[in-house]
Amino acid sequence: MARDVRVASISFGGGGGPIEGRYERARATALELLESAALDRPDVVCLPETFTGLGCGEAEWIGSAETVPGPTTDALAQVARRHAMWVICPIVQRDGERRYNAAVLLDRRGEVAGIYHKIHPTIGEIRRGITPGTEAAVFETDFGRIGCAICYDLNFRDVIEGLSAGGAELVFFPSMYRGGLQLSIWAHDFAVHLVSATPGEGSAIVDPLGRVLAQSSAYQKILTRTLNLDRRVLHIDENHRHWPAIKAKYGPGVEIDVATPEAVFALISHLPEITIQDLISEFGLETRTEYFDRANRIREDALRRLDRAVPDARQTAATARRV
Repeated sequence: MARDVRVASISFGGGGGPIEGRYERARATALELLESAALDRPDVVCLPETFTGLGCGEAEWIGSAETVPGPTTDALAQVARRHAMWVICPIVQRDGERRYNAAVLLDRRGEVAGIYHKIHPTIGEIRRGITPGTEAAVFETDFGRIGCAICYDLNFRDVIEGLSAGGAELVFFPSMYRGGLQLSIWAHDFAVHLVSATPGEGSAIVDPLGRVLAQSSAYQKILTRTLNLDRRVLHIDENHRHWPAIKAKYGPGVEIDVATPEAVFALISHLPEITIQDLISEFGLETRTEYFDRANRIREDALRRLDRAVPDARQTAATARRV
């Protein structure tokens, strides 16, 4: 069943200029860019990592910490509410004596729907006083399950593994660096859409086959795409035999997007009432996880048979020697 979500990513480098008033200038710029992004009527918009403190020195960056709710989330909440869109607001969060590199999720009413704390701050961040997060949080929205990873997180598989285990379909990546090939690897290996937001060029929207759909530039700071979340990445082996029957019955209502070098394909439903899970059940398709699990079981059975055969062969040889 077609489940479209309109995503937007914003690239910008903070407030600039003298440190005096820089946080406020960054917030004002973010609000202007959010208003521009809203013209494309996105369901969800993501800003870069700790955008109010971008371009600051170490002391000023940690000094940008604020509470939630606070001045930045309150200001962005008004835009979220006015345009009925979700907003991912990455800031340095102050919570009592602790400081977190955080991504705050605001819902369509401007309410705080959840907060993700960066699990893997850099060594420098920790030395400056950032407390590491402990949970790969997945949030329920009205269009699907989403998660966040922040910058350095991209180097550690436990983050995406946790998001995948929680059922995330769409992962947002506010970051100081682009990520590049690493984004495509995560997207491909865990069959999720990834949307990054960075200070300069190179913010990206990546599909679950690891393909980069769009990248930001100096001329295009705001990226917007419509993504259909009702899709599943399957292995070609054996499943490809069902393609003719699927197309014969559903025609353009079901899209088969093949990535030949990786031997996988994305099955995408554009049908109004039939989901990908319905199609998997109807045609007896095997998910990629099920296929690999079956392959491992067959391998393990073969090794067990071999282990049983070896003692039998040794016993036969020993008997022959005695005779």
